[in-house]
Amino acid sequence: MKRMFTAVYNHFNMTLVSDDPARFSADGYPDKPIRFIVPFAEGGPGDILARLIGRKLTESWGQPVIVENHPGAGGTIGSAIGARSAADGYTLILAASTHAINPSLYATLPYDTVKDFQPVTLMISMPNILVVNPSVPVDSVADLVAFARSHPGQLKYASGGAGTPSHLGAELLKTMTGVDIVHVQFSGHATAGAALVKGEVSMMFDAILLALPEVKVGKVKALGVTSAKRSAVAHEVPTIAESGLPEFDFSPGVGVLVRAGIPKAILNKIYKEIVRILGLPDVREQLACDGAEIIGSTPEEFSAYIDQEIAKWAKVVKAAGISA
Repeated sequence: MKRMFTAVYNHFNMTLVSDDPARFSADGYPDKPIRFIVPFAEGGPGDILARLIGRKLTESWGQPVIVENHPGAGGTIGSAIGARSAADGYTLILAASTHAINPSLYATLPYDTVKDFQPVTLMISMPNILVVNPSVPVDSVADLVAFARSHPGQLKYASGGAGTPSHLGAELLKTMTGVDIVHVQFSGHATAGAALVKGEVSMMFDAILLALPEVKVGKVKALGVTSAKRSAVAHEVPTIAESGLPEFDFSPGVGVLVRAGIPKAILNKIYKEIVRILGLPDVREQLACDGAEIIGSTPEEFSAYIDQEIAKWAKVVKAAGISA
């Protein structure tokens, strides 16, 4: 007879996945290296998070967690590799907001977004920050919108790829204001950010942890953060919502998936260990400095979140006429 149990973690207060009679099958897991697929280029926010979590998993489990970067096609290349992996828990897949956006962007995908993956946990949410090159004569979101309206097609915005937060954030701004700004796509956040600093593009919705160092030395100007409330690490920067666009709220989430069909006992073990790691003081401190909000959801909660995000972004993509 199945026995249900719950546990309360100091910082999370969440319910664990139901136990089952096969739980002892996880006793020997892991007994070999684990691959952690990141469907984005090195140096981006997802890559940094995966390496942090992978390093901690290696320390606690005594088995190497090897981060593999497979960028391209809005994250679909790396996700496809994960979808073809064995359902044994030895392949973890990083899932950013693109995972829920891609079904609306691409006519076909080499995997089923819902059926081929088992959600483990939504680790964090991470608001972006709207930054511009100092050569752009604006000092606020209102200034930027006014300048874009009077100079249609002149401003170019960088993105790390189709369907990434840097792309969708700008398209959301376009949809809400009617401005004409031009998309310039790069092969990852790092290269897009470098192009902004060089003045090759005018603006970008960037991850806070990547943009803030450039803001602090004056290489770019920060105009607004994308979350509903101000960021603790950039409190002097207003939200876009309080800058004249009250409905603007965009805080992409980052989580972990595994291949569908994984034994529940192993799923439980991975989930509980990642949540434990998210609660470590040094991890919490680093993520807070990066502007992230720790979530640590259950697999069931993460699954529901993905379903909601798929529906949400389908409407945005259709309204904006975006396609990959």
